[in-house]
Amino acid sequence: MALGKYTRVDGRRSSTNYCSTATLVAFVSLCLVGVWMLTTSSVVPVQKSDVPALETNDEVKQQVGESNDGITRQFEDSSGDLTDDANKGDGGSFTQDEKNPNPQDNTAFPEKPLENVPDENQEKPEEKPINEEESKPEENQEKPEEKPINEEESKPEDGSKTETKNGESKSGDEDEESKTEDTNSDSGETKTDGSENSDDGQGNSEEDDSEKKPEENSTETKDGDKVDGQIENMDQKENKDSEQNSGERKEDGEAKEQGTNEVFPSGGQSELLNETTTQNGAFLTQAAESRKEKEGQQTVYSWKVCNVTAGPDYIPCLDNLQAIKSLPSTKHYEHRERHCPNEPPTCLVPLPEGYKRPITWPTSRDKIWYYNVPHTKLAKLKGHQNWVKVSGEFLTFPGGGTQFKHGALHYIEFIEEAMPDIAWGKRSRVVLDVGCGVASFGGFLFDKDVLTMSFAPKDEHEAQVQFALERGIPAISAVMGTKRLPFPAMVFDVVHCARCRVPWHIEGGKLLLELNRVLRPGGFFVWSATPVYQKLADDVQIWNAMMELTKSMCWELVVVKRDEVNGVAAAIYRKPTSNDCYDKRSQNEPPMCSSDSEDANAAWNVPLQACMHKVPVDTSKRGSQWPEQWPARLNKTPYWLTNSEVGVYGRPAPEDFVSDYEHWKRVVTKSYLNGMGISWSEVRNVMDMRAVYGGFAAALRELNVWVMNVVSIDAPDTLPILYERGLFGIYHNWCESFSTYPRSYDLLHADHIFSKIKNKCNLVAVVAEVDRILRPEGKLIVRDDVETLGQVETMLRSMNWEIRMTYSKEKEGLLCAQKTLWRPTEVETILSAIA
Repeated sequence: MALGKYTRVDGRRSSTNYCSTATLVAFVSLCLVGVWMLTTSSVVPVQKSDVPALETNDEVKQQVGESNDGITRQFEDSSGDLTDDANKGDGGSFTQDEKNPNPQDNTAFPEKPLENVPDENQEKPEEKPINEEESKPEENQEKPEEKPINEEESKPEDGSKTETKNGESKSGDEDEESKTEDTNSDSGETKTDGSENSDDGQGNSEEDDSEKKPEENSTETKDGDKVDGQIENMDQKENKDSEQNSGERKEDGEAKEQGTNEVFPSGGQSELLNETTTQNGAFLTQAAESRKEKEGQQTVYSWKVCNVTAGPDYIPCLDNLQAIKSLPSTKHYEHRERHCPNEPPTCLVPLPEGYKRPITWPTSRDKIWYYNVPHTKLAKLKGHQNWVKVSGEFLTFPGGGTQFKHGALHYIEFIEEAMPDIAWGKRSRVVLDVGCGVASFGGFLFDKDVLTMSFAPKDEHEAQVQFALERGIPAISAVMGTKRLPFPAMVFDVVHCARCRVPWHIEGGKLLLELNRVLRPGGFFVWSATPVYQKLADDVQIWNAMMELTKSMCWELVVVKRDEVNGVAAAIYRKPTSNDCYDKRSQNEPPMCSSDSEDANAAWNVPLQACMHKVPVDTSKRGSQWPEQWPARLNKTPYWLTNSEVGVYGRPAPEDFVSDYEHWKRVVTKSYLNGMGISWSEVRNVMDMRAVYGGFAAALRELNVWVMNVVSIDAPDTLPILYERGLFGIYHNWCESFSTYPRSYDLLHADHIFSKIKNKCNLVAVVAEVDRILRPEGKLIVRDDVETLGQVETMLRSMNWEIRMTYSKEKEGLLCAQKTLWRPTEVETILSAIA
């Protein structure tokens, strides 16, 4: 019967062998047709589930006709969102394409497509155009379309399967499912976002669209959001649902395991999803990016030049002429003290006409550009004392002063000869110079490895502190008036006054008692003034008053010595190291300060009191012991720091101190010195806006720089620690302007200061203050959280600063910027600073 069906060959009945042959041929033909149908069904339904019907044949060819390396831009863009193993898998997959381009290897597909692809997929009329288009080309045109399938399928031969869909590495027992997933990948879809990614009605008809979606959805999934939530908002939702159901049947066990709303399968990729659900890593969220963009669009910084009487020398807290005019009295130099405006200025201080890059140290100690500090009044008043002279386009500094016409260096050596115990640069490291003039005394003490805090008021001695800073010598604008100096108690090894014009003896010795507060027990006060060596009536009267006052303060007059070269003399006093003398006084004048109500370290806007603080005698208390000799004291943990105290960073205080120093040594050595593009030979004046333990300044010790360490008034009071290690610094409130002239510093270092003050200070005003005190071409280094860093960077760019470097990691960032000569054209008048 079976043979009877196939007996018509040329009208004759065939033999049994012939029929067997015909049967075999027919069977083989049917098998070939079946294989063809299987191959077609394994490709077409995938394209139907991942590529909408509107995709044309040309677009299909474009997907097939990728470059020989097989690496599409879609996968390049999404590789950054994958794990290392997944990236390696992608690379290996496409490398296989290069090594094995033969389409005949597609026979590696078993019967699995029949299990995952129902027959109804072939029956849908919307899929037929695609099937027809694919069936028209010749076999050698159709099979390259299967080539990516073969590439992905070859992965199980290595014992593992890396899925381009989401970066998960599949084990060998999941090979069958992996093949179906790879089929989805080959249809032109970037798998980072899951197979549903193309179901938005656009599909992969445009390569750019498919590139953008992996980035956008990768951001979404980094935050733990489900991609399906985005897909469901698309216009082609109904068509998507049917296609998604087909895709779910293909993925089979995976869909059951994670639910219909999960894009990522279980295993390695879901582990990645769990991690990124709890932390975003280095990736910003779309919400954060959008919020920052909106803030950037809403905040437009419009800078103006300050129109003030002081012009290029404007110091907001010292040039508040409106407040000065309303003072009830100026008897105690109140008009030279700080009077900050209610609202800190946000304008930019103009540059002097003809301003040039400052001359570098040590040449700057002897001469500076005249046009940088174009003031000649001091040269006329003090030129005969060798303070400063005008010489062409330069201002020159012979190194003299009122008490040392023949040079500061000789005068410094004269003091040490008079009192060898001073031992410059060994026992005596940190000095306070009162009424410093142009600071030649402090400038030449650098030769002795001594650090000098020089200060003088902004008075008729025009720009004396500005001269000092331009020369590369530390100085601030301050006065001995009605308030305490902005320094801790018992920190200076030596206090010096050479004709400093301070009436020490009046009003119960209130001003000299302030020096007693800041002078270290056992430290020296060097007084070089006319009452020491002249016999005029006024001088004799002052001398007698000083003798009585210093005796009642228990200061010991150790020596009075005359300098024959300069024709002057100096009296050197020593502060006691015990309270014995205080207890033996017949009269309690000046009185001892109440220990309950008087904190010797309180220094910010604290009125002066005519009283003395007792000397600490407990050996565990600060001030009871003299520090190690320099330079050993730099690295020595202060003896009064104990393990029972918690440091700034949460560790025991001694450990905190050491850790801070080691940290900044690494940062300076490995980053700042070579990695920031800073020419340190051009850096002299440095400020650390948040010094903490002074580790940054200590790490710069080998460089030819000095560092003004600033401790904010609302930060932990670590300033005494800096002085103990042979550094110096000052208290300050960064909501106000600093007591220095414009263009004072070559480099500012801001370690997490902006983020700490931005909620209580006007950050725009703080950045304007940074611009004021930094020199053109000066550098700003900012270390802060990325949000604050972005705000500061935006402001700096709006001021036309040059951003030299930015870096961020784990929500922390680093920025290095350089100030330029740019100044705005618009003007803002500051009424409080107009005479």
